Amino acid sequence: MSVVQHGDVSTRTQHDVDQAGHTLYMVKQLEQVIRSHLDDLLRQLGLTTQQYTALTVLERRDGLTSAQLARHSFVRPQTMHEMITSLDERGFIQRERDPANRRVLLISLTPQGRTMVAKYDEEVQRLEDVMLSDLTLHQRQILRAALDTCRRSLALDAGRPKPLSP
Repeated sequence: MSVVQHGDVSTRTQHDVDQAGHTLYMVKQLEQVIRSHLDDLLRQLGLTTQQYTALTVLERRDGLTSAQLARHSFVRPQTMHEMITSLDERGFIQRERDPANRRVLLISLTPQGRTMVAKYDEEVQRLEDVMLSDLTLHQRQILRAALDTCRRSLALDAGRPKPLSP
C-alpha cells in the first residue's frame, strides 16, 4: 500500500483507497460464486450451505453449544436454532446434556451426519481445487496466509471502540 507521510500523519493515496474498496468487492464476489456452487452441489441432498457448514464445524469440533456452533458457522443464534431442529429431525446431529452443566445441551454429529459430510468432502475439495487450479503451490500458501491475516485483523478490530458518527 502506498502511504504518503506528512509529518506524523499518514494518508493513503486515492489509488490505494480505490483498490481497498475493490478488494472488498472482489472478496464478496468470490464468496457469492463459491456459495452458488455449494448451493448447487448440496441441493441434491436437500441441505443448505449453512447446514453443511454447521455439519463440517461439528466434524472438527464435536460437542458444541448452539451459540458456539452459530459463531463457528457464521450465522445468528436464531438461524442456528432452526438449523439444529432440521438437522436433528434428519438424524444428522444429536443433542445431549453437558455433564458439567445439566442446563446446557451439547451438539454432536451422529454416524449418519459423519457419513453425509464424508460423502461431500470430495466434491467440496474438487470445487476448491478448481478455484485454485491456476495458482502455484506458493501462491496458494500466500493466499491462505493473506486471507488469515485479513480475518485476524478484522477480528481484532471488532473489539475496538468505534468512533461516533456525526
